[in-house]
This record gives sequence, structure tokens and C-alpha cells, in this order.
Amino acid sequence: MASETIVSFRNVSMQFPGVLANHDVSLDIHKGEVFALVGENGAGKSTLMNILYGMNTPTSGEVTIKGQKMTHFSPSQAIERGVGMVHQHFMLVPSFTVAQNIVLGREPKHRGLFYDFHKAKAITDSLVEEYGLTVDPAAKVADISVGLQQRVEILKTLHRGADILILDEPTAVLTPQETDELFSVIRRIVKEKQMTIIIITHKLYEVMAISDRVGVMRGGKLVSVENTADVNERILASMMVGRDVLLGQLDRNDPIVTDNEAAIEISDLHVTDNRGLPAVRGLSLTVHRGEILGIAGIEGNGQSELIEAVAGMRSFTKGNVVINGKSIAGMNAGQVRALGVAHVPEDRLSTGVSAPADVTDNLIVGKEKLPRFSLFKTHMKKRAVRQYAREISEKFDIRGAGIDTAVGSLSGGNMQKVVVAREFSFETPVLIISQPTRGVDIGAMEAIHQLIMDKRNAGCAILLVSADLDELYRLSDRLVTVYEGRITGEFTPDTIAKTEISYYMTGGRKEADA
Repeated sequence: MASETIVSFRNVSMQFPGVLANHDVSLDIHKGEVFALVGENGAGKSTLMNILYGMNTPTSGEVTIKGQKMTHFSPSQAIERGVGMVHQHFMLVPSFTVAQNIVLGREPKHRGLFYDFHKAKAITDSLVEEYGLTVDPAAKVADISVGLQQRVEILKTLHRGADILILDEPTAVLTPQETDELFSVIRRIVKEKQMTIIIITHKLYEVMAISDRVGVMRGGKLVSVENTADVNERILASMMVGRDVLLGQLDRNDPIVTDNEAAIEISDLHVTDNRGLPAVRGLSLTVHRGEILGIAGIEGNGQSELIEAVAGMRSFTKGNVVINGKSIAGMNAGQVRALGVAHVPEDRLSTGVSAPADVTDNLIVGKEKLPRFSLFKTHMKKRAVRQYAREISEKFDIRGAGIDTAVGSLSGGNMQKVVVAREFSFETPVLIISQPTRGVDIGAMEAIHQLIMDKRNAGCAILLVSADLDELYRLSDRLVTVYEGRITGEFTPDTIAKTEISYYMTGGRKEADA
């Protein structure tokens, strides 16, 4: 591994109102290495990388890129020096094609006047061939999977000439197969092109799999930099949170239920996607009280549409969904929630929070008309609301500048905690959860998993979708696999290995074993 320093931080601090996000950070990153930056939510990882990308100007300290000191912090200057960043929440234009997004800001012109569509496609084709990130240049971004959207972001950054690439939680939205493909590309471009890759992540097994060195942040400080070969997941987890943490056995008790009654009954359900194409095709399943039913499948096989239909966010064309004994056909999301349903959605930014609103407003949604928080359901009791927000923020360890902070300014993990805190605070008999720990650190994951199990133990019926097989195996009482909107198998986690279940996730059917 090359030892030439390509990026240097010296005594960098970043002060925001009410919070010191980075404190006296000094760090060297080498050319041609994969450097992982880990830490709890709010540890300062993204803030430090936003400084490198020119989005934040540090309060003190200096940053050097390729031997040149940064004097003016802006993304344009960072891009000029070869720095590119793919953010956790993508910055693409949904109505544009893949090619249009990749050349955005550097549009090719025909005879210097008109947008050259053929040239844009040729540029994209060349990048796809060079880096091995396959994607259709003519596809509209709104119509492709999240994993493919990430490829577009990476190709857009590479088109701008980046040789220092920052990936913020790059695998949070990827399936295991997509993660393997991404890591294969990273290894190749580091080896062949001597690029420097900086990965911000919470997934410690991925740190061990892909990185050369790892930096650990805690409370805004860089507490350690290690050669990855010299540490393990347990050591890194302890460094991150300042205590021993490893996902051990959950407190799985016999649920408190008076019967084994079905709380969710789905029969012959048919749902279409945003393009009007079939996404869920004749799917039937039942979730009982005091049970976690996990849905395993490669993303894009109808899970999102299924959950949205059950939550009242998407209509279904055929079949039925019965919750607590009542059909939800024709109901909207508010009416479904009134039946006793809480919902942690897949996309926290678009459907889980109001980004411009503060933490308090996001936590009180759905409870604002309760007598505890309102007078005659028209006037908010602000003192009671703020006290409640403080209590919930503390209980769920939501970190940031406080309850008056805009949720959109929080880290992805803390944003997820806001959603989980709000939804888990409803005493509902049914809980629908999509990607509960996407983008959260190992300490928060440990807490969220136990909260889910506590709900199950209390008799809640839980429908769980996750792209993380380890999570599904850890939490689920039963598992169903889905492919192209159909159920391909049903199992208990102790009866099938993770390697075997992939067969059913890719279209194999349980009947084939008969």
C-alpha cells in the first residue's frame, strides 16, 4: 500500500450552534488506499468529510489536498482538486435520464449550441465500460432501483475527474449482491487507477472486508487510526461507543397474548408500481399477535409496494388486506393508522420525517390533538409538547443540537432514530417496519433491535422488511421469501441457512424441494 499522503487534516474543529461536531482532528489519508471512517451517529464523520468536500468551512485547523492547503471551502474547489462525494441521500434529478444526470453541469453541446443526447449517452457508455458500473443511460432515474441510482451518483462523480472518492454509507441501500459488486469495483479502481476511497460506514464487517485502514470517531474526536488487519469487529465496536458492544442474544420471551389471533391478513394481493406495472402478484400471508414476520428478498421485488399497500399509502388492484378484523380496501394512510397501526417507512427522508421541521414537531406528529398536548384540539400546549420531545429524545438517544434542530440537518442515523422514536411511542397492536436500522450505528442497532423485540414480547404483530439478512434472522419468528412480487418460501430462521435462503430470494421455489 502506498504511503504518500493525499489528504491531511490538522487540528480541525467544527462548531455548530450548540454542538462541537469535530474537535481537534488530525488525520492523514494515503493515496491508493481504502480508508474507512466509523463512529456512532453524530460522532462527526460526515461533518469531517463535508469539510473535505468543501460543504463546511472549519472553525479552526487546516486541510491539505495533494499538498495544497484549502483556502476557500466550496464543493467546486474540492472537485477541482479531484475530490468527489456520494452522499447518503442521493442528489439526482428523478425526471432526467441516467445520462442527463451524469453530465449535469458539464452538458455536451452539438455545434456549441444544442444539448447533444448522443454524446451524453456515449460518455455514459464509456464510463460504464471503464469502471464496470452497469446502468442503462436511457433509463429515467425515477424508474430505476436505489442501488442503480447509487451507481449513477458514482459515475457522475467520476465523470468530474474525482480520484479521491468519499462514499457516505454506500451500502445502506444495497442488497448483499449489490454490495459485493460495489466492493469488487472499489478494489479494481484502487488497484488499477491508484484512486483513494474514503468510506463512512456503520457496518463493521464491511470495514473488515474492504478497508486498508480505519479511523474511529467518538464525540467529535478521532480516537484511533488502525490498520484494519490489526483489529476486529469487537475492538472497533468498543472504540466507537466507549464500552463493550456486540449484538448478542435478544430478550425473546413468550409474547403476552390471550390468543394466537391474526392481526394482519393479506389474501391474493395485487399491487402495481409507479409505472403501472405489476409489483405484488397474488401474495397471501398472515401475521399473528406476538409474532415478527420477516420478508426476505432482493430489493425491487415488490416489498416496498407491499408495505405501502398494507400501510394505506398505495391502493391495491385485487385481493384484500385485513387489519385487526377490518378490511382496509379504499382506506388512506390516516384511516389505516386509526385501526392501530404504526409504520416505520423505508425512505425516512421522503416519507418518514418533515426535514425542514424541528425534532419536536416531528416527534409530536399523530399525538398533537391528545388532551395532554392540546387545548380543545386547537391550541398546542407548548410546554407539555417540548417536555415530551425532550423525554423521547433522551430515551431514544437522538443526538444533535437539540429538540429545536431541523431534522434535515441531523445525520442519517439520528434522523432514523426520530422516526423510530415517534412510531414506537404509539401503543399500537400492529407495527409495520421497513429497514429499521438502515444507516444507524451498532449501538443504536442494538437498542432498536431490543425495542422491536420488546414490542413483540408485549403482543404486537410486526411485519418486518429488511435488506439485511442478519437482521431478519436475528429478529424474525418466521421468514417468507419474495421474488417478483410472489412468495417463494416460508421458513423459521433455525431451519434454513442464509446461504440457502438466497436460492428462494432469486426465484427458486420451496415446492422444488418436494
